[in-house]
Amino acid sequence: MPAKPNFDNLSIAELRKRRSAKWTMFPPDVLPAWVAEMDFPLADAVRNALLDSIEHDDCGYANGAGVGAAFAAFAQERYSWTLDPRGVFVIPDVLVGVSEILRTLTQPGDRIVVNSPVYPPFYRVTGEVERQIEDVPLLRAEDGSWSLDLAGLERAFAGGAKAYLLCSPHNPLGMIFDLTTLACIAELAKEHNVLVISDEIHAPLTMSGATFVPFLPIGDYIDCDAVALASASKAWNLPGLKCAVAVAGSERMRKKLALMRPELPWSAGNLGVVASIAAFTQGAPWLDELLAYLDGNRKLLTELIARELPGVRYIEPEASYLAWLDCAALELGPDPVGVFLERGRVALTRGRDFGPGGATFVRVNMGTSAAILTEIVNRMRAAL
Repeated sequence: MPAKPNFDNLSIAELRKRRSAKWTMFPPDVLPAWVAEMDFPLADAVRNALLDSIEHDDCGYANGAGVGAAFAAFAQERYSWTLDPRGVFVIPDVLVGVSEILRTLTQPGDRIVVNSPVYPPFYRVTGEVERQIEDVPLLRAEDGSWSLDLAGLERAFAGGAKAYLLCSPHNPLGMIFDLTTLACIAELAKEHNVLVISDEIHAPLTMSGATFVPFLPIGDYIDCDAVALASASKAWNLPGLKCAVAVAGSERMRKKLALMRPELPWSAGNLGVVASIAAFTQGAPWLDELLAYLDGNRKLLTELIARELPGVRYIEPEASYLAWLDCAALELGPDPVGVFLERGRVALTRGRDFGPGGATFVRVNMGTSAAILTEIVNRMRAAL
């Protein structure tokens, strides 16, 4: 029986030996808490699968044939979502999936709806394929909570938008959309013939007290055009290995996705395929331990902010290890991240990159040990 993972046992000195972007982008006196990459050791099942591949010098082109069945089994077990593995298309990563789906199923100049604040590469990728962003910002209540502007979404769809990039669970908010909201989206999409592309990469990171609802079963029931994008990369910390899936539920959408470039699966990494299959089929126990630890971290951050950063507004995420902090009360000017970096030597993600209205926010990565998370907040406090 594998040993229980020790997520507390992290050393900054050891982490600095890593060559990933998170730990090499800034000088060594800066503590990184920016990009969505965790600090924890790999799940044993994933590590063993990768080591076996290396032992057999297995670094050739990927054969993604087993990924569809592995993801389908995980989706059934985790979300009670029954899907046909034939509708699962292997792609290098979710952003490539967004790009290729827009390129294949929409036309240059088409308007693509997003909900700011939202994952910044959505803006870049949409522009790269010569489509236009139409922003329907999320609504913010007096208590700091957020919700989808369904009336605004209906106006955008009725006004001729061709596709909708739904971020579910939402990045950076960590918000889960409920069944009623998703059904409303599907009804509007069907009525106005809008393609829904649901980025569900953070779904496996849904924590206690919340229930993730996949969009495709709803979209297929209502009969709107929809594609889901998913990956093991966030939940099992595998982004550099390059493997994700584009999922079509209906036969109609399977035929449409089959029009994507045939060489696309060859762009996935062989080690990414190996690791993803291991994660989806054997990685659930490790994932459950991770979620319990992250649940503790999101509560710890609440306590740390109340003590060290009074005035900062923070709502605990329902999914992911990312925290969206409103620093408006700190009056740090137009670039809070720059202030925290210069004065506190801690690297965070700029809120303004997530779209209009994000200038006073910063995004903090909680995917680390409680001790390092405490140090992150202490450095933020030292910057004030």
